[in-house]
Amino acid sequence: MDPTLVDFALQAFGQIMGPHLIYLVLGVVIGLAVGILPGLGGISGMSLVLPFVYGMDQSAALAMMIGLTSVTTTSDTFPSVLMGVPGSSGSQATVVDGFPLAQRGEGARALSAAFTASLIGGVFGAILLSFAFVFARPLLLAIGFAEQMMLVILALSLVGLLTGRSMIKGLAACGIGLLVGTIGPAVSTGEFRMTQGSLYLLDGLPLLVIGLGLFAVPEILDVLRHKVAISEHGSIGKGWMQGVRDVFGNMWLVLRCSTIGALIGALPGLGGTVIDWIAYGHVIQTSKDKSQFGKGDIRGVIAPESANNAKEGGALIPTLFLGIPGSGTMALLLGGLVLIGVTPGRTLVTNHVDLVYVIIWSIAIANVLGALICVGLARPIASLTAAPFALIAPFMITMIFFAGFQTSQNWGDIIALVLLGLLGGFMKRFGWSRAALLIGFVLAPALEDSVSRTVQIYGLHVFLRPTAMIILVLTVVSVFIAWRSRSGISLGEHETGSASATQKRGQVIFSLALLAFAIFAILDTMNLRFLAYVFPISVALITAALILISLLQIARGVPSALSDTEAEYRAAGGTQASLTYYFGWFILLPLLSLLVGFFAAAPLYVATFLRVLAKKSWLVCVLGAIGVIAGLWLLGELLSLRYPVGWIMALSRPLTGG
Repeated sequence: MDPTLVDFALQAFGQIMGPHLIYLVLGVVIGLAVGILPGLGGISGMSLVLPFVYGMDQSAALAMMIGLTSVTTTSDTFPSVLMGVPGSSGSQATVVDGFPLAQRGEGARALSAAFTASLIGGVFGAILLSFAFVFARPLLLAIGFAEQMMLVILALSLVGLLTGRSMIKGLAACGIGLLVGTIGPAVSTGEFRMTQGSLYLLDGLPLLVIGLGLFAVPEILDVLRHKVAISEHGSIGKGWMQGVRDVFGNMWLVLRCSTIGALIGALPGLGGTVIDWIAYGHVIQTSKDKSQFGKGDIRGVIAPESANNAKEGGALIPTLFLGIPGSGTMALLLGGLVLIGVTPGRTLVTNHVDLVYVIIWSIAIANVLGALICVGLARPIASLTAAPFALIAPFMITMIFFAGFQTSQNWGDIIALVLLGLLGGFMKRFGWSRAALLIGFVLAPALEDSVSRTVQIYGLHVFLRPTAMIILVLTVVSVFIAWRSRSGISLGEHETGSASATQKRGQVIFSLALLAFAIFAILDTMNLRFLAYVFPISVALITAALILISLLQIARGVPSALSDTEAEYRAAGGTQASLTYYFGWFILLPLLSLLVGFFAAAPLYVATFLRVLAKKSWLVCVLGAIGVIAGLWLLGELLSLRYPVGWIMALSRPLTGG
């Protein structure tokens, strides 16, 4: 290895273990807290911290963000094992054997095995990232604008093809994300698109508002509706050291699954949604004794957990070196890099080598810290999981609106958060990939810029560049293979009468709303200059065509196109309160803030929520309100933050001379 790189690595290690360790620990703590709450995951956590990284030291901000993303898949094991509810989309396979182990009194064994496997997998991902950095540097120096454009197109096609049940919906969701990303000034001409005279939209929609609205809001409302308590029992049982011995006794399995997780994590679009299942399938296929899988086989915990944490190092490879996020969390991390003045790709590997090693060390150390903290807090956390989710939800909702407003400190942030929360809820219900939309949104500026530069510099000669053509061929081949592999599901299956008229009607109405947005994008931009309209109109036409194909599939009764999580839940015997009721509770906070201001509305909202939904005593409600007031005041004083002002306060200022 180049001695210079060794020097950079040692320098970065000194930074992480010195002044920036507190930021790494803070990121780890936030990531663990988010992972424990069912359904949230790294996207929600990253959305919450992004408002605070602006202006921070680059190394400190990176340590905090990487610390958060590295350990979310460690702590999401708690709800998976103790509750039988996946802590995130990446811990679904852990439930299969982890929950049965807890039910027979071996929860501690399952947790310790999971934490140990996660630690090894995370460190393995960091090592892979360090080797990838050495080999990526010469390759990146050979990539021009045309190759960048083709790489982004390849990534988007993989994201669309590999996320969600329906390939068509996944590609269309990417297109919607690209269109949302074009709201605001055109990259080449500066002309404004799809703003409709709104001052708030002149700079486009903020990334973290998109992340919070699409992911955090629907998941909180969903868990609130489905679960009265986080867990029915607060005991972890026994077997701590046995779980550690299980991992070291299956070390070859851990290394194999870590390799699988890291390599698949590097492929845009797969992310945590399938890695755990691939690893779980691998351990079943390679095991001689399969009799205990699904009944409490410890190998069924070790395999997915080692793969899950290793995937973070793999996912950082395209994010850092190509500027192409491989998952929703990486998309938000990419936005965080931009906020602190770091440009991924060639600039990063040539001018900020020290920051690359800060990231590598942060992954390794965060995984060690995360595993140790989880072991230390296992028993208290197991007890806390018996608390009703309604006791936690009002504080989370308050934090979401607080973080969303800090983006631009405009009421538009609050309105956008509510509307995007509604959009995210419908996308989740009807099987439209929210991760694909988020990644499309993040990549929109880069893709439009590379398209514009490619058109101006190369024109049709772009098809004479060998590297660009190789990437284009890979894109076509990947689309063809994915289409063929899913043809039996996406196009060939017909289940006449399997979907109710109501189920179809909801799908059609939502699809038509997305189609209307694509048509609006065409009509709004068609009179602009060529470089301002060529990208959004091209994307809108392709997206509209994909939505029309999806509508045709709905009419034909294709199962993947008729995905409806609400209908599936009720068909399985689930009963739940109306989404409208809980969404009303969600928007109550901004409505109160509009009247009396956020600082006064937040404690009133928390107290009311705790009293009505959590059914707590007035003492608990008052204490919760006081806690919110203290937290908001402390944040306001330390960070000089502003809060939304209500009508009453705005009207009183002229009278008081304020």
